[in-house]
Amino acid sequence: MDDLQQRAAYLVERLLAFALANDMVSRFDVTYTRNLLLDLLKIDQPYPRPLDLESLEVPETATPILEELLDYAVQRGLIPEDTLTYRDLFDTRIMGLLMPKPSEVIERFNRIKAEKGIKAATDDFYNFCQKSDYIRVSRIARNIKWQYESEFGQLEITINLTKPEKDPREIAALKNAPQVGYPKCVLCPENVGYAGRVNHPARQTLRVLPIKLRGEQWYFQYSPYVYYHQHCIVLSEQHVPMKISRETFERLFEFLEYFPHYFIGSNADLPIVGGSILNHDHFQGGYYTFPMEKAPVEYYLKSQEYPDVTIGVVHWPMSALRLRHAKPQVLVELADKLLHLWRGYSDPSVDVLAFTTNEKGEKVPHNTITPIARIGKDGLYELDLVFRNNRTSKQHPMGIFHPHQELHHIKKENIGLIEVMGLFILPGRLRDELADICDILTGKKTLSDDIYQESHPLNKHLHWIKELIEKYGTNLDDEAARRIIKDSVGEKCLQVLHHAGVFKATKEGRQAFDRFLETAGIRRV
Repeated sequence: MDDLQQRAAYLVERLLAFALANDMVSRFDVTYTRNLLLDLLKIDQPYPRPLDLESLEVPETATPILEELLDYAVQRGLIPEDTLTYRDLFDTRIMGLLMPKPSEVIERFNRIKAEKGIKAATDDFYNFCQKSDYIRVSRIARNIKWQYESEFGQLEITINLTKPEKDPREIAALKNAPQVGYPKCVLCPENVGYAGRVNHPARQTLRVLPIKLRGEQWYFQYSPYVYYHQHCIVLSEQHVPMKISRETFERLFEFLEYFPHYFIGSNADLPIVGGSILNHDHFQGGYYTFPMEKAPVEYYLKSQEYPDVTIGVVHWPMSALRLRHAKPQVLVELADKLLHLWRGYSDPSVDVLAFTTNEKGEKVPHNTITPIARIGKDGLYELDLVFRNNRTSKQHPMGIFHPHQELHHIKKENIGLIEVMGLFILPGRLRDELADICDILTGKKTLSDDIYQESHPLNKHLHWIKELIEKYGTNLDDEAARRIIKDSVGEKCLQVLHHAGVFKATKEGRQAFDRFLETAGIRRV
């Protein structure tokens, strides 16, 4: 055994100690798991000196141990290329050998739930998903976060650094990768234990909890790149497209019977205004309070048909209606009525058309809803309905109610459930781009000629940079420049919400909102 192999054997012992300390394996599993790890890493024999695993110091996460083992795997040719994708495939395979079986995870969750309650059970399951490195804690910690105070409350902004841009070698590998078609997508339950490939993430560390919604099989899991505390995904067993319907509302409230301390919501079911995955029905939830939930009701309304439902237009840039009642079924009925009316509603005066006809003469629908459900502090059920429309125009080819062209340098992607509620996930490229703009405002860098070339990373920001220079000059100190840029990005995020709002947060917009609500017999108090 050479020095390199001996060091790797020692790291195996440290990994076993980590697994023991975090209840991933029992002491009776140690020899068995050690042998699996030695085989995977092509190490002939264990570390030669005896170690007391229970007294070995272990890190908070397995990441530092895994990083060193990955370096060893690269040196020994166990990984085809030293890229992030191949490293992720291999370290997930390592951690997969430490994982309890799915049935054991489910049994543990149910036992803790029975003994200590649902909150203790989700806390434990979330902690387990972090310790297993399924939730990439160290990468998530790199994300840049701040708040922006707006007239609608505090928006939350994150520059997402958990998914770096792909290495050119990975792009080449993707081009040549076979299109397997299994699993059908990253949300299918068949991902549990899947080894992954260059164009599909490894999921040996994924564990899911089965739940029944409307008598159908669904599964609960956490997102590997959580955007907020206990960010979960609830997915259908069947690979079926997303569809907002009465059944959606029923499922949301039934989920709250299982997890009353969580919120649960759905992306819209149409392109542009929906999420990034429309081909597999799923929800997103978690143990978190979003800015939109904190937003007060701007004014109240009354329903003739449902007089005991509390109805209010939320003081929010998007078109959000808040419904509250002690019985979820009443909210389901009212929400279903509003959905059906909205699907067919048009108001050309505010650019809302329910349908258009495409080049093939087919009728194309444009109206849908983003719903979010929770149980309020007073025990009443709450349902926020955010009205969406995905129509495009020559002026706005990416969407009339989508971030307009002038905001694309900051946010171009779909405005899904998370952004709707006031948490912005901005692209990782902004970390370096904003730092460079900061340097321009402090005078460390100048507005060079090459920035006028489209290939320059700051070219897309040129108009904005000139506005900042005109307003603030180029002699700011570092702290002032950073604060100005963060506030300016925050203002643009607020504008994104205004653009995505169907009925604008203006007197005329609210009047247009009221006209729609009147079709459902809902009028201002």
